[in-house]
Amino acid sequence: MSRIGERTIDVPDAVTVTVNGSSVAVKGPKGELSVDLPAGISATAQDKVIEIARADDLDRTRSFHGLGRSLVANMVEGVSKGFSKELEIQGVGYKAAVEGRKLTMSVGLSHQVEFEPPEGVVIEVNKNTQIRVSGPDKQKVGDAAARIRAFKPAEPYKGKGLRYKNEYVRRKVGKTVA
Repeated sequence: MSRIGERTIDVPDAVTVTVNGSSVAVKGPKGELSVDLPAGISATAQDKVIEIARADDLDRTRSFHGLGRSLVANMVEGVSKGFSKELEIQGVGYKAAVEGRKLTMSVGLSHQVEFEPPEGVVIEVNKNTQIRVSGPDKQKVGDAAARIRAFKPAEPYKGKGLRYKNEYVRRKVGKTVA
């Protein structure tokens, strides 16, 4: 029995949920999202509560039960509150700026790095070294933050590069001179 899939999802007042077969659409103040649930998983919405059910007890269906519930719960939270990831830039001369929708960074490479966020994702830069990626879709926000970080991950000797806020970078000792 899936412990996550059995939980109900409470829907805030500002959010409307539409269930059409195996597809669930959620609309709220931050945007509109929809998902097609995996085969064997169904959803019912009534009285500001969503329940996710499975058709049988096969291992594959049981594993998708919790997944379906998590996807719908993340959509409800995303359209009501939104998701965000924060990154920090560390290093002398490393900086970032937003021009229109495009993020432009100088991170120690021979050229400036540009990143165009996917639709529905907003990027903000504070103090040239703090990047905030936000939006209603948890998967798109996390993917965009990971792609930005991949341009120059924090290196272990001096810690220069991009890292998530409060991320611990394990430092190594450099060479010793005899």
